[in-house]
Amino acid sequence: MDLSFSNTDLAFRDEVRTWLAEHVPAEPLPSLETAEGFAAHREWEKVLHSAGLSVVSWPEEFGGRGASLLQWVIFEEEYYAAGAPGRVSQNGIFLLAPTLFEHGTAEQKQRYLPRMAAGQDIWAQAWSEPEAGSDLAGIRSTARRVDGGWLLSGNKTWSSRAAFADIAFGLFRSDPDAPRHKGLTYFLFPLDAPGVTVRPIQRIDGKPAFAELFLDDVFVPDADVLGGVGDGWRVAMSTASNERGLTLRSPGRFLATARRLTEVPDALDDDRVVDAWMSAQAYRLATFETVTKVLDGAGLGAEASLNKVFWSELDTSMHETAWDLLGPEAETGSWVEGYLFSLAGPIYAGTNEIQRNIAAERVLGLPRGSR
Repeated sequence: MDLSFSNTDLAFRDEVRTWLAEHVPAEPLPSLETAEGFAAHREWEKVLHSAGLSVVSWPEEFGGRGASLLQWVIFEEEYYAAGAPGRVSQNGIFLLAPTLFEHGTAEQKQRYLPRMAAGQDIWAQAWSEPEAGSDLAGIRSTARRVDGGWLLSGNKTWSSRAAFADIAFGLFRSDPDAPRHKGLTYFLFPLDAPGVTVRPIQRIDGKPAFAELFLDDVFVPDADVLGGVGDGWRVAMSTASNERGLTLRSPGRFLATARRLTEVPDALDDDRVVDAWMSAQAYRLATFETVTKVLDGAGLGAEASLNKVFWSELDTSMHETAWDLLGPEAETGSWVEGYLFSLAGPIYAGTNEIQRNIAAERVLGLPRGSR
């Protein structure tokens, strides 16, 4: 694998670095888990879009600039190194968009992707239910066929971004008589549709990072089924692979955290800091390997589960090390927000316990454990 950048890649990096140095807000935006912060981050998405930097690897017709996947990784490194604002659009551009590119119709792509790229539509992920978290196949929310579409009913919980988002994607059981992984259909639906109730859920710091969604006969037209009717599980696994594997957690995020950690007083005397720096670099190299495989036509597959366990535990360990080194000084500033968020990493996108099972069975070929 060739790890050197071409002249084109280097020119792209310099362009991005210069633009970020000139445009990243001097003061951090308010938390995007508040109404004020959500609005401010939406405006930032529009600024990125106007510069052609909101979704650099997308085709130009959908709001991107046709950059290579490697250049997207370069962009992410520069973005986090510059301390740029968090991406309020991440559920859409990093999770749903790759699924739309793979499974969406031409009409769906044209209708949704440009608005997503421009920050006009912010998406919520509506998968988990009160009795179906990591066991996603256990969902009970239903989709009932009616003339011209479907009526969605049920309860979704821990829906990220849903407190302030515009629109959501989620799985519903369209055939109650089918086996657990069958009879599921993937739907797109606006959060202001008649019959949708949004109830924010506060994090430990009181900010509504999530919401419960209650759906009571919410009409969704056939045009907003993503993939085939009854094929929702396969479509959802495409989204999950991106969530665990490549797009949601780029190495730039962890490289920036590791760099900040090395700047803590006396940090380099602590083996945990050195290990964090090496681990972040290892994740970067592993991502280059993944990019090479994808460019060669390979899918992410079950290896994405290994990826998810690695980055989520790295994130937590780096923040815990910072707290140990800084003591009470860590209780102010971005270390607090980052630490609280890192604690969710081993849970969302499928708990790490589930991911270890997947890796054991599908990567290592070990037999399923007795239940």
